[in-house]
Amino acid sequence: MSDLMFDRETQVVDCRHGMGLGRGGGLAQRGTLSETGRSDVIAIAMSPGRRHITKPVCELTYGMRREEIQVSVLVLNTGSGIPDTNMGSGTFGISPEEVAQISRHKLAVIHTGNVRDHVIKKVRNILEQVNVPAIIVCQTPVDFEDLAMAGVKTRLVKPKDNDIVTKGKVMEIVTGITRGESCSREKLNELVKAVKTTMKSLDVRSV
Repeated sequence: MSDLMFDRETQVVDCRHGMGLGRGGGLAQRGTLSETGRSDVIAIAMSPGRRHITKPVCELTYGMRREEIQVSVLVLNTGSGIPDTNMGSGTFGISPEEVAQISRHKLAVIHTGNVRDHVIKKVRNILEQVNVPAIIVCQTPVDFEDLAMAGVKTRLVKPKDNDIVTKGKVMEIVTGITRGESCSREKLNELVKAVKTTMKSLDVRSV
C-alpha cells in the first residue's frame, strides 16, 4: 500500500494484489491489480508477453491521477491470447475474479493494441461479461460503427437489438496510442478529457 501525492490530492494505491507472473515490471505484470481508495476508473491492460507490452498503461494511469482521477489498474492474467475467429474467447479471457474487480468501478479504460480485429473481439469479450461503461485506448483506427457491427453497444451507434451481445457500452475511443512506446501529451490530454466527460455524464444520469 502506498500514498501518492498529485498536487494537493493524495491517492491511496494498493500496488500489488497478487504476484506478478509475467513480463512487464512494476505494476505492469500479468495477474496484477492495483486499487485506489475510490472505485471510479479501472484501467485494463492485456497481460504482457513478446507481442503484448503493457506500456504505456502505467504512464496513462499516472497522467490520469495527476488530473485527480482515481484510477485502479488491472493487468489481465490471460489477456495476451488471440480471440478465436468466431468472436469467442480463444486463449484470451477474463476470470470471474477479474469480472468482479472490473464491475466494482464506474468506468473501464481498456488498453489494447494494433490489430483491429483483435481489438474489437477483446473489447467485446470483456463487455459481454461486465456491465460497465468503457473507453477504448488502442493504436489501430477503430470507430463506433466497427464495434456496433460486432454486437458491441456504443454511445453513438447501436447494433440491432437482436445483435447486441454486450452488457457494457463503449462511450469513447482514443486511437493512436502505441503499445510499448511513451504516450504523447496530446493523446494523454485526449484520454483525460474523454474520462472526465464520461464520468460527468455518468454522474448526471445517477442524479
